Amino acid sequence: MGLFGRSKAKPLSPAQQHRMKNLLPSLALGSGKLSPKQLWPQAQQVWVEIGIGGGEHFVYQASENPNIHLIGFEPFQNGMAKTLGAVERLQLQNVSLEMTDARDVLARFEDHSIDRMFILYPDPWPKRRHWKRRLIEPFFIAELSRLMKPGAQTRFVSDIAHYQQWALWHFLRHPDFEWQAQTCSDWQKAPADHCTTKYEQKAFREKRHPAYLHFIRKGL
Repeated sequence: MGLFGRSKAKPLSPAQQHRMKNLLPSLALGSGKLSPKQLWPQAQQVWVEIGIGGGEHFVYQASENPNIHLIGFEPFQNGMAKTLGAVERLQLQNVSLEMTDARDVLARFEDHSIDRMFILYPDPWPKRRHWKRRLIEPFFIAELSRLMKPGAQTRFVSDIAHYQQWALWHFLRHPDFEWQAQTCSDWQKAPADHCTTKYEQKAFREKRHPAYLHFIRKGL
């Protein structure tokens, strides 16, 4: 989740500061090329969530899927601090976390190494002059094509109508992705394995309607 609708950062508590200093580095991915098969040989799959916000969805997926290794990216310290608290409390062993721009780290992953990608409520950059800053753009779609295994799913969720249309248009322009919707309910209803977040509840209260768009990486 980006800056859109984000409240001012709050000071971290001593416990949160301790986790940021000690726990976060232990969950980082390290430098150099990244090979999921070598890093997590016991994991059945590797999933990525870009912009975990307060971590509600990230922690839910990690808890419900202990055989999956889940990587989360969040550049803002309050969201990361909250996520670290839940990771510590639940003693999650199948997660990695990075407080940086996901694109810089994903560029170091080997080709066709990711099984699922979650992009939930990214910053819509609503002003036209800022659209170039949106995560969803041609270069990033091409990078997803490189990263995703054949048959892997990218789930994009937004409550901003223009960004929903923008994302759909950009994904469908790329020959390697296929939109999975067959009926309106396929994109209007949250999938069974979705976990609502604090931000999503706010969207519902303010009468904004999320679209749940699923794109499959076609075979090589």
